[in-house]
This record gives sequence, structure tokens and C-alpha cells, in this order.
Amino acid sequence: MELRTLRYFVAVAEELHFGRAAARLHMSQPPLSRAIKQLETDVGAVLLLRSAAGVTLTPAGAALLAEARALLDQADRARARVATAAGAPTLTVGILGDGADPGATRLADAYRRQHPGVEVRVRDADLTDPTCGLRAGLVDVALTRGPFDETGLAVHELRADPVGAVLRADDPLAGRAHLALADLAGRRWFRFPDGTDPRWQAYWHAGEAREGPVVRAVHECLQAVLWNGTVGLMPLGHRPPGELVVVPLTGMAPNPVVVAWRESDETPLIRSFARIALAAYRD
Repeated sequence: MELRTLRYFVAVAEELHFGRAAARLHMSQPPLSRAIKQLETDVGAVLLLRSAAGVTLTPAGAALLAEARALLDQADRARARVATAAGAPTLTVGILGDGADPGATRLADAYRRQHPGVEVRVRDADLTDPTCGLRAGLVDVALTRGPFDETGLAVHELRADPVGAVLRADDPLAGRAHLALADLAGRRWFRFPDGTDPRWQAYWHAGEAREGPVVRAVHECLQAVLWNGTVGLMPLGHRPPGELVVVPLTGMAPNPVVVAWRESDETPLIRSFARIALAAYRD
């Protein structure tokens, strides 16, 4: 069994969908299907059950998934140890959003345990660059939120968070159990500067051109609401100050938390970071 084939299998097993796995691996679906069938031949067992509803793991597939993850982790740790012996490696991580996210905390703990010799440098990014400096070469990997232009980037979703409207606690809409976008018609929103990624702006502005104060950081969003009574979107998991509330918003797709890096710069340390992130957020 080749490590590359095991990576293919892990992607399909985690996505439970050949199309999504192929997109994650940045390859077409036919060679991915052939690789999985060859793997099943090599191990002498059916690993995945395919149906119109999707893909499910067989008992043999579940057993191989655990072994494959362990083997891939071991291979990346071996490469990282070699890199450490050649000189102290560093990994610069761009972070956008809530630094107190339990998933990020688990990720930091697990990465430190598996790569104690790696110096991790963290760059806090503002909301004007959802890639956290990836395109400018300021970071090696980003822990961020989508959606944004993914051209040239490998992007893996870690979690999807429902969103709500952030309002002053004394706002007439603050006591509602939930809101629809129509309830916010005519309101001023906090918005991002011109030139910010169009896909990012379209999501956080709920698909419309908005009028209101320009913000560049989460605390500026909150201050815009507090001081000006503007509105905007925020993941429901965030806890704003007591003067503000977040009311669930219907009709909005959940917001993805993702790990991303430049495809051309992929290294064992980055691959290991992504795999540990998937496990940390899955937990």
C-alpha cells in the first residue's frame, strides 16, 4: 500500500463522497475511484459501500481508516524529525476569528505533542483578508473562515457554524427567537472595505450591497453595533459583550471554519497540521 493511496482513502472515508474527496484532493474523480478499487484488491476486502445516497464504510474500511491515519501521521512525523535534524523548523499560522475556539485549543495542544521541535509562529489577521496572509506569503497555513477565492489554495472544511444577527440588547428585534433577512431590511450594517474578497463580502453582507461603518476587526464590528445600532452577522458560537445579543438567522448557509494553505507550498508539517486540525475539530 502506498502512502498516496492511503491519503486518497482517508479523504473518501472522511468525506463519505467521492466527488467531495476528489475536490479536496484536487484531482478528478475517475482516477480516485480506480485507486480505491485497487486498494480494495490489495487488501482483499471491500472498504466502501457505494450507493445513490453516498458512501459508507464497511467494518474493514473502518479498521483501515484508523490504521491509515496512524500510518500517515507517523510518516509526517518522520519527515518532520528529519527537517528538525537539518535545522529548527518553523510553521507560521495565520488565525482569523475567535482565538478561544475549543477546536483551535485542541489543535494547538495536539500539534505541540506531535511536533515538539517545531516553532509555531502565529499571525493574527483582520477581516479584510480571510486567507490570513496566505496569498502574500506571510503565513504557511491559515485557520480561518470562508468563503473566499480558493484559486491556488488547498482548503479543507473543519466545521460549519450557524450564524445570527448581532444586535444591541435594547434593539426591538433582540428578543426574537429567530430572524429572517427580511426583518433587517433597511438597517445599516457594518461592512468591509472596498477590495475585500468578493465572495467573503457577499456572504457576510448576506448577498447585498450594504451601507454603514467600515470595519476591519471583530472588535470593530461589535463597537459599530454598540455605538451606532448597526447590524451584521456573527457565528452563533461567539459570545458578544452583555450589551449585545446574537439572534439566530434563518435562510443563511452555515459559515465554514477551514484550514487552508498554498498548494505549491505543501510540506509534511502543513499536511500534519491539516490532519491534526481535522481530528481536533471532529472531536
